Amino acid sequence: MSDPVIRVVGPEGLADCFAVRREVFVVEQEIPEAEEMDAYDAEAVHLLAGGEDGTLGTVRFLYGAPARRKYARAGVDDDVTAVLGRLATVRAARGTGVGAALVRSVEDEARRRGLERVYLEAQTHALGFYERLGYAAYGPEFDEGSGIPHRAMTKKL
Repeated sequence: MSDPVIRVVGPEGLADCFAVRREVFVVEQEIPEAEEMDAYDAEAVHLLAGGEDGTLGTVRFLYGAPARRKYARAGVDDDVTAVLGRLATVRAARGTGVGAALVRSVEDEARRRGLERVYLEAQTHALGFYERLGYAAYGPEFDEGSGIPHRAMTKKL
């Protein structure tokens, strides 16, 4: 994937992130928008992949107090864990490396912040994608509220 991944710092970039998430989660997967967009967006680090073809994908991650508040039930109770979430790529960009580039960018940004591991809750159909990137699934399958089965995964940085 040769398209750049950037850290979003302004409202225009955030609007691009939200547009991708709406397309993937709200339209394609029929997750209610009120569930998809949450208060944690204001506290998250957002990354955006794009290029000549426009916006291709997005991901966010939480760490510190926001991660502990949102994911305490999952055992995130430290200040060294990045919680990767809301990874989405537009249909035309799937299978091109955009998703992997976004995950690697989260890992790089987490390392820069002194974080030691990444936790995520993967839709079960995406387990192989994350496993190829070095993540290990653990625990039982669960529904995190969307009606789509998930598994917890982690990777030490």
